[in-house]
Amino acid sequence: MNTAVVTLKKGEGRLLKSGGMWVFDNEIASVMGSFRDGDIVFVRDFDGYPLGKGFINTASKIMVRLLARDEHQEIDEDFFRMRVRDAWNYRKQTVDTDSCRVIFGEADFLPGLVIDKFADVLVVQSLSLGIDRWKETIVRLLTDILAEDGITVRGVYERSDVKVRSSEGMELYKGFIGNEFPVLVEISENGVKYEVDVKDGQKTGFFLDQKYNRLAIRKLCKGKRVLDCFTHTGSFALNAAAAGASHVLAVDASETAIAQAERNAALNSLESRVTFMCRDVFELLPELIEQGEEYDVIILDPPAFTKSRSSVKNAVKGYREINYRAMKLLKNGGFLATCSCSHFMTEELLEKAVTQAAASAHRRLRLVEKRTQAPDHPVIWGAGESYYLKFYIFQVINDI
Repeated sequence: MNTAVVTLKKGEGRLLKSGGMWVFDNEIASVMGSFRDGDIVFVRDFDGYPLGKGFINTASKIMVRLLARDEHQEIDEDFFRMRVRDAWNYRKQTVDTDSCRVIFGEADFLPGLVIDKFADVLVVQSLSLGIDRWKETIVRLLTDILAEDGITVRGVYERSDVKVRSSEGMELYKGFIGNEFPVLVEISENGVKYEVDVKDGQKTGFFLDQKYNRLAIRKLCKGKRVLDCFTHTGSFALNAAAAGASHVLAVDASETAIAQAERNAALNSLESRVTFMCRDVFELLPELIEQGEEYDVIILDPPAFTKSRSSVKNAVKGYREINYRAMKLLKNGGFLATCSCSHFMTEELLEKAVTQAAASAHRRLRLVEKRTQAPDHPVIWGAGESYYLKFYIFQVINDI
């Protein structure tokens, strides 16, 4: 089979050569041979040195997504079976697999594909044209591999309803793959039960990446007064309550999320420990300060304030403000869990924002833990795009 050849400009491909899997359109000198978008192409350096093979899409700024470094590797069903089996074996060794991310795109060498497992349901998100052609084959292979471990998949739902597909020249889509099934799925994580809406919940329905960060805050919450900001469906709040917090106030701007959080609290018989409030966190925190409220533990798990380099400056202001307000609300010796899920908000930028917030609030910070995304969202060294979640736990003390 003839395969087109993509040749890089001299001096380009630095990301690819350092361990990344993307080739950008402005790095390419030429594409020789016939192809259709979504096809597999060879990638070679300016001097003809082979760099691998991957999917091409001229509609995307990421013009090639690498699949294999060996250009002799056949890209067929056996190849995808190997990739899927490797991904599942890795999860079995590193995380609780009752609910977990089974495929994490480039970090599992399956670029543009996400598959989450919620109990016996799979949720698929296809973000690139090339992988989209193989999506149903990969789902079938994964179902077969799970069956080998005695896991029967009850249903599969696709959540490819994200804007990034538009930049790949693809339509947004959501719907069942195969038979229909009830879209509210009950899962258990860290001993806490949740109702996951795989059809209309955010992203794939539930944020699995914070699994062990939720566990990490538990030891700080027993007998404590806790404020959980941006609670979404209540996951941090319920972990705090399950750990024995005297009371948790959980806040989110979404009425839908709060309604789901209240149902989750009821699932765990924790309604008496948690109060859910539908408010804008930026508006509420100054009011709580004015009212003289104080908390022992505050959790800040905001949505990504920036999804591009161009909006980082405003995002930094947002992170600085919420951390400043939180520090003003914490008792001396209280604990702050703060994070960013934006790839563009680097460790350096987030740490700078938190440091500036502490200085403005006249507080000192003692680092308890520095954490990241759960191991089922692996970070591939050299591929910076796979690292996005920064999570810090600080003790906040008065400046002396």
